[in-house]
Amino acid sequence: MSKLASLLGIRHPIVQAPMAGGITTPELVAEVSRAGALGSVGAAYMTPQAIEAICADIRARTTAPFAVNLFAPQAPKPSAPEIAAENAPVLDALRAELGLPSETAPPHVQGLFEAQLDAVLRCRPAVFSFTFGLLAPEHLRALRAASIVVIGTATTVDEAVLLEEAGVDAISAQGAEAGAHRGTFHGSFEDGLVGTMALVPQVAAHVRVPVLAAGGIMDGRGIAAARALGAAGAQLGTAFLGCPEAGISPAYRAALRSDAALRTVVTRAFTGRPGRAIRNRFTEALEGRRTPPFPEQHRRTLDLRAAAAKQGRADLMLLWAGQGAPLVRPMPARELVETLVREMWGSGSAGVW
Repeated sequence: MSKLASLLGIRHPIVQAPMAGGITTPELVAEVSRAGALGSVGAAYMTPQAIEAICADIRARTTAPFAVNLFAPQAPKPSAPEIAAENAPVLDALRAELGLPSETAPPHVQGLFEAQLDAVLRCRPAVFSFTFGLLAPEHLRALRAASIVVIGTATTVDEAVLLEEAGVDAISAQGAEAGAHRGTFHGSFEDGLVGTMALVPQVAAHVRVPVLAAGGIMDGRGIAAARALGAAGAQLGTAFLGCPEAGISPAYRAALRSDAALRTVVTRAFTGRPGRAIRNRFTEALEGRRTPPFPEQHRRTLDLRAAAAKQGRADLMLLWAGQGAPLVRPMPARELVETLVREMWGSGSAGVW
């Protein structure tokens, strides 16, 4: 058993990435964990009550370990009014196309992280992971007191060192190929766009805690390659989007099976924070334009994205996906984990785990 597997209480050094926004359903998380990997709940947009409910649902399905993920607290970044005004005509034109009224951004909710973390501490999952920054010392102390393993996200060596100094138990090294939000918190986002195969050995050489390779890994060959470069295991997100248990729409699934999946882009269009998604009309409409920072842009586009998903309009939906998206394989989560393990061992990794 690897050091990572022992730390997390799992049989296989595979973590299903904690994709927020309803993708990580209780069914997906439970099936991944039951198969011997680590299922993860993306809970960043959930209320404390919803976090407790989904944890209870997962526990009703399996006694295996699972993780809950939150966004680290963000310092407010005021947006210049002219930036929102610059985007309003574009967004309102898309709203009109979907039959929506002009923008009515929902109010910002302050201080949600503290209440979310309190819910996590009450639920006591085996693992807590986070992205977008560092946790305060008191947060880490509370997690440690509850015997919860903590995983932080780094996109550079500097961030990995900061996370280890803060006291995390493991680090997810997020390469540029990864889908969804970039976890960069120290330095520019451009500096954080390091490929997984270049990032992993550098991070592994600078920290002593186990390192997870994340970004562009879609099969057992990728897991074996990451291990050869110093990773203790791998975190896969896009690979699990093909599972029937994943909470994505038919239009999203169809986009993953189409040629559109060949073209992903790092964009701020949807939330104001850079993230990798399938290129579509929405990303192109805001390409080159300034956007309000996260979470303001996220709030401003919620209604638009929800309507697009309801209407099956993949051209206007948020389609988070990594650069490995064309390699998505439609199969149940348990079968995917078992397939990954077989491929991993068949790639010459026997004896290194």
